[in-house]
Formats: sequence, C-alpha cells, structure tokens
Amino acid sequence: MKQTPSSFPAPTALNRRSAVLGTIGLIATMHADAATKSAAKKQPAAAPGVWPRASQVPGGIARLSLGPSAKRPQAFAGDIPLLVVGDTIEWTAIVGIPLATEPGEASITVRAEGKPERQIAYTVAPKQYREQRLTVAPRTVDLSPEDEARYVKERDHLTGVMATLTDMRPDTVLQMRVPVPGRRSSSFGLRRVFNGQSRNPHSGMDIAAGTGTPVLAPLPGKVIDTGDYFFNGGTVWLDHGGGLLTMYCHLSRVDVKVGDVMKTGEPLAAVGATGRVTGPHLHWSVMLNRAMVDPALFIAV
Repeated sequence: MKQTPSSFPAPTALNRRSAVLGTIGLIATMHADAATKSAAKKQPAAAPGVWPRASQVPGGIARLSLGPSAKRPQAFAGDIPLLVVGDTIEWTAIVGIPLATEPGEASITVRAEGKPERQIAYTVAPKQYREQRLTVAPRTVDLSPEDEARYVKERDHLTGVMATLTDMRPDTVLQMRVPVPGRRSSSFGLRRVFNGQSRNPHSGMDIAAGTGTPVLAPLPGKVIDTGDYFFNGGTVWLDHGGGLLTMYCHLSRVDVKVGDVMKTGEPLAAVGATGRVTGPHLHWSVMLNRAMVDPALFIAV
C-alpha cells in the first residue's frame, strides 16, 4: 500500500501539491553534509525527561531560559506570542522554528513585569531533509478551477484556526502519546518535487494504520475545528493552550465536535483514507506559535 504525506500549507503560501501518485517511480535521497553535523553539535544537549526536546533547526524547537520572575514573562517571535512554561524560579520559552527559517542567528523578545524589554538570541543550525523526485501525469498535480476555488476558501478558514491562541496553559511536561500505533510511513520535512516543480515540505508525521483505528488525544486539549477538507479529508484540530495545536487528517470518522474538552488518551476520531491520499493512514501535525514543527520532538522515540 502506498502512503502519501499530506499537510495543510503554510498560511502565506498556495500549495498545489497532490497526494495522488498513481503508478510512479521515485528516487529518495538523503543528504548528510558535514556543515549540518558540525552545527548540530553546537546545540545544547537536552536534559533527560524534558519535553519537547530541543532541536534548533528549521522545523525544530528552541528552549530558551528566561530566568526567574515573580510572574510569567511574555515572550514573542516578532509579533507572535510564544509558549512560556515553568515557575517563579525559572521560566522557559518554547519556540517553534518554521521550516522556511534560514540557518543563522535569531532572537525573541522578552517582557517581564518591572524589567526592561530584552532580546534573547539563539542559533538556528542547518538541516537537510529528505527529498523525493516524482514523475506524474500533469492532471494529478494541477488543480481544476473548481478544486482551486474550494482550496482557497478552505485555506482562508484554516488560517484563522491556526492563529488560535488561548490563555489555557498546557502542562509543563509536554510529552505526547502517539495518537495511533503503527509504522511511521512518511517523515516530517520530506520535500517532494513533482515533474521538476518543488512543493511545500511535509509538515507532519504519517502513521500507517488500518481504516477505523481509533485516534487518541496525545495531550489534554479542546476541539477547535472539525471538517472535511480537499487535501486533508476528515480533519480535527486540538488546542492544547499557549499556541500549541495539533491536527489529525484523512479521518474516516470524527467523534468529537467543536468545544469538546479532551483528556490524554481519549478517542477523537478514526483513521481513514479521505482527502488526497492513496491509502489509509493518519497524518498528524504539531503547530507551535503558528509554525509546524516535528512531532517526533514531543514523543519517546
């Protein structure tokens, strides 16, 4: 059974990718250049039992100490609020790094009561994700005018969903349980090139599972959106608080409604093959401060 990664695109880019591959040939290449390895070694080692794990690369996460403060400080990446966890002894900003981020120096802004505004700098190391080059019939790549119109309408709606920010704060320990058991059939960050044209990188984790397999909440959260979308099929979004969201796609059945509050391990839907796919699997995405990040950083691997 062929599995195809799927994702809703970044809100600023129109993604025309197709998940219908048919019978195709593919070449999967993996790059591991010395510069990436060298830069990665400079990253601080994550302490055991700390979730999510730090990985200061595009699509990764930075954990930045904000120091002590009587009240929770505010932290921002540009004008986007960041998740801040901890206590009065030490607060930590959990920063989602967008996949499109160029390697190099970056910074966040911190505002704490009774203290001047300050900047905290960190380094984003390079990372080369896998690439697949595919040759397919043009009709499987290009959208019809009707499909294009539907996609644009859905994209505008989901842009609002992805901007959700609530005062609800998740647990300090953000270790997630895997939503379904199964083989990980497509990795985060995989970039596909259809007929020589590059598409947006895969912004989630695909897990192979049979139709009807229950999908479980990985953390406590609130249902903020459900729907049947062109690319993603049956979909559920959960808000875990502080700008931490998760998305579940290609569902055969949705068992929750907007406003439902979920506990860790509670069923929310069932695996399917809806949307633009060729076989049943779960596409699972994690979004932090409006950046899709690698779900593997939140789970035991």
